[in-house]
Amino acid sequence: MKKWLKKSLKVLGVLLGLIVIIAVVGWMYFKATFLDFEDDYVEQTSFNEITVNGKTYLDRNANGKLDIYEDPANPIEARVADLLSQMTIEEKIHLLKGSGISSALGRDDVYSAIPGAVGTIVPTPRLGLPTIYLSDGPAGLRIAAEREGEDRTYYCTAFPIATLLASTWNTDLVYTVGDAMGTEALEYGVDVILGPGTNLHRHPFCGRNFEYYSEDPFLTGHIGAAMVNGIESNGVGTSVKHFVVNNQETNRNFNDAIVSQRALREIYLKGFEIIVKESQPWTIMSSYNLVNGTYVAESEELLTDVLRSEWGFEGLVMSDWFGGNDAVAMVSAGNDLLEPGTNKQWKALTKGYEEGTLSEATIDIAAGRILKLILNSKKMSNYNYSDNPDLKAHAQITRNAAAEGMVLLKNDSVLPLNTSSRVALLGITSYDFIAGGTGSGDVNEAYTVSLEEGLKNAGFPINADARLLFESHKAKNLEAFKKLEGLDAMLTPYNAPEIQYSKTQLEEIAANSDVAIITIGRNSGEGGDRVVEDDFELSSLEQEMIANTKEIFGALGKKVVVVLNIGGVIETASWKALPDAILLAWQGGQEGGNATADILVGKLNPSGKLPMTFPIGVTDHASHNNFPLEGKPIDLMSFITNSGVKDKADQIKNEDYTLYDEGVYVGYRHFDKAKLEVSYPFGYGLSYTAFEYSEPEMMLDANELSVSFTVTNVGDVAGKEVVQLYISKEDPGVDRPIQELKAFEKTAQLEPGTSATINLKVSIQEFAYWDEALSDWVVEKGNYTINIGGSSRSIHIYDTVSI
Repeated sequence: MKKWLKKSLKVLGVLLGLIVIIAVVGWMYFKATFLDFEDDYVEQTSFNEITVNGKTYLDRNANGKLDIYEDPANPIEARVADLLSQMTIEEKIHLLKGSGISSALGRDDVYSAIPGAVGTIVPTPRLGLPTIYLSDGPAGLRIAAEREGEDRTYYCTAFPIATLLASTWNTDLVYTVGDAMGTEALEYGVDVILGPGTNLHRHPFCGRNFEYYSEDPFLTGHIGAAMVNGIESNGVGTSVKHFVVNNQETNRNFNDAIVSQRALREIYLKGFEIIVKESQPWTIMSSYNLVNGTYVAESEELLTDVLRSEWGFEGLVMSDWFGGNDAVAMVSAGNDLLEPGTNKQWKALTKGYEEGTLSEATIDIAAGRILKLILNSKKMSNYNYSDNPDLKAHAQITRNAAAEGMVLLKNDSVLPLNTSSRVALLGITSYDFIAGGTGSGDVNEAYTVSLEEGLKNAGFPINADARLLFESHKAKNLEAFKKLEGLDAMLTPYNAPEIQYSKTQLEEIAANSDVAIITIGRNSGEGGDRVVEDDFELSSLEQEMIANTKEIFGALGKKVVVVLNIGGVIETASWKALPDAILLAWQGGQEGGNATADILVGKLNPSGKLPMTFPIGVTDHASHNNFPLEGKPIDLMSFITNSGVKDKADQIKNEDYTLYDEGVYVGYRHFDKAKLEVSYPFGYGLSYTAFEYSEPEMMLDANELSVSFTVTNVGDVAGKEVVQLYISKEDPGVDRPIQELKAFEKTAQLEPGTSATINLKVSIQEFAYWDEALSDWVVEKGNYTINIGGSSRSIHIYDTVSI
């Protein structure tokens, strides 16, 4: 027995030793590949000054004279050329990849002056070029809120999600939000915000739809351009993402999107094209996926021919994190910067140069684009960032924007509420409001205002019995109510259980309340797609809660309001008849509760309009048969190790490849063409007032259509209207959508009885479709109907023009 025990202990010892050795070797490999491989490139931060003609400059390369690149008065092209002439080939190659994931992991060391910044453009110490910091930021900057050894915090503002901002249809407001984001980045020392996200809502189940604007490329492009212009007005760059056809999270790194050239041009590229031409962003981020068999990050057709040669994009293209497959092929195709950068990529690029598969001319093109960004950054002007942005002012901007993007879906004479009304808050999300989605779209904010807090701040008395039921429920499920952050939140999504109210409890609550507000919450995020059960559709508990609350409150003549604190579309057709009002509050950032209260009490008149369609059933979408429905979580090991595309024989439909068989028929284009009823149409949204449109004046010349008319507030409350213009080809010679959005404008606040003059302009090019045979845009001759109204299915003006 003792002999057996000794042998067993010996074997166990050997196994433990092997495990330790494997763990140590694995850690050393991980550290050398992804973390610490920049020892020879430590940023230079101290410089001597030189004076030339009475002006003082930094002698960045310590040569005692003023170089062309050191003088910001010189043209940017000359400064870039000067730097390239001074750089060694090793320094140029080094510039083409980031410094790893040290900063993303919050390591406060030589590689990470800004913990939590997800990536960098590396420094070139010999020439005094600084580190450029890249941070996630579709809904606000995402950096570490706390730093080791410091008592203070570095909180950022959680702004409303992109879908809510698109629901404002207000480019001026979105510019203001972008300006605040850019200011925050500037004061925290961040040089590039990795956003906005401008992929299309092809299907409601995409886990990151909350980060994206709309199902329509025209709306997406103009809202996105406003965001880019707002951010970049601060001398901070953006990275418009994810270029292109990145419409699902399932197997996103290796999914091959099989899409027609017409759909690619008219639907998926169009939003990016508008942004490039209206805002010329500093950077664009290539997507993980393949398009028609080629990784986007390795597609010369997309990154060079379309993006640069056709559209005139002047900035750099960076990869998504660990995106692409072949470092040399990526740079050769026009993907200039590899993020977050690995030692393996560095070696591959060096080998490519040494073996002649990566020419110095190609390296110079990519490095030159990166140098242009560095020279344009505030780091090169030694901007002294404060680390103290005006978070209070940004919170107010957030509150205003959140309220303007909320969409009133139903109102049977119940809203706005009187602040003397005693409110019963039902549903866990009433007390635990969701500010935004998870993953790279998350923010480390100082606080989130719940709906309960917002209503209390507005002066409403809140039913204590309903509050106690929530407290008791939470105490019994403490573990489920813990909210994880960052990667943990991606791997383990927050999904706290709903309260099951008995009819007796609801009767007791109703006896001491004047109105019930039920909040339905949904969260999603990076790394996984949504599903039907208990996500798109309400859970049985939620359905029961709405039905029973309506029965009990309704029997007492009391009203029921449903607030939707969601990031994407849910099913509404089966239950929307029950409540007296439905407010789509989306996820309004950290001030969401206050903003929702502003709408409910009538402090602000709802003016949001849907940027997508709410279908009767999810199967009504043309894309439904070609979308992953299982909601598979992200495979982290595959993500980091880049396991690659499967062999054809092993590929699974909608996971390894996705057929975009619906072509251009995405969203309302499909529902209109198929003559399908919907729950709420694209562009829909109610107000506490009403508007009338005058007869239009139209003028058509060789370049554009001009439309002028007035909108009058004919109600009793001040409000804003969103005017939408759609074009429709009469008797088309090719298959075309019934109508397409081609112009929109939001009025200023109109007092009762006042009017606004609307002037809409539509370029003749907007009447074109993509002819695959000619590989070009074609404007069909003939008559076009001009439809103008308050939604895609509420048209007030019809007119015809002939081209």
